[in-house]
Amino acid sequence: MFKGRHFDRSVILLCVRWYLAYNLSLRNLEEMMAERGISVDHATVHRWVVRYSPELLQRFNQRKRPVTGKWHVDETYIKVRGQWRFLYRAIDSHGDTVEFWFSERRNLTAAQRFLHKALRRHGRPGRIVIDGSQTNREAILARDTDHRLQDRSRLQLKPIRIRQSQYLNNRIEQDHRAVKRRIRPMLGFKSVASARTILSGIEMVHMMRKGQAKYACNPHPSLAEQFDLLAA
Repeated sequence: MFKGRHFDRSVILLCVRWYLAYNLSLRNLEEMMAERGISVDHATVHRWVVRYSPELLQRFNQRKRPVTGKWHVDETYIKVRGQWRFLYRAIDSHGDTVEFWFSERRNLTAAQRFLHKALRRHGRPGRIVIDGSQTNREAILARDTDHRLQDRSRLQLKPIRIRQSQYLNNRIEQDHRAVKRRIRPMLGFKSVASARTILSGIEMVHMMRKGQAKYACNPHPSLAEQFDLLAA
């Protein structure tokens, strides 16, 4: 994973973890590394985050615990180059992250892509709670119909129950805050591609803090220990 890198594995992992987990800028990390006698440019740290976040997330997903059959689905706003983009997210009844999807648009197609990804990876939930969004309701109905038509198990699958309630969906509104809190000091992303990659790393750290992965050697590892285990 780190073959051919000029810097030691521990330095790379430390910078990636600190950037994704804490309210630090790239220049903050450059200064903090300099205080430790390590000369690394802030642009290099950014390249490490973009390079390793997707691979670490892929390894994390292989250890991710199953989610429950009740989901809360919603989207939140993310600024990229001065324009608002959209992060679709779902959590289960325990507050664990089910799935996320970053989109340039907020429409039926984007909602369907997000739900397709969630259903493919986690299976069918029994119920999905949404706010008053008619678009999200239509997306759930369309994806649910497609999923039942394509099912080859010969079982008569029940339709996914949809509950529309702003009050009941406060759970995911609160969960958005943990992600938005980390994004706020970044003052907006410079490109859609980097936003998508960095957001995947921030979501991964959020899931790590919730304890959503299984590790045989240590049932309750720290954030640093989880990064080391994933990179091993």
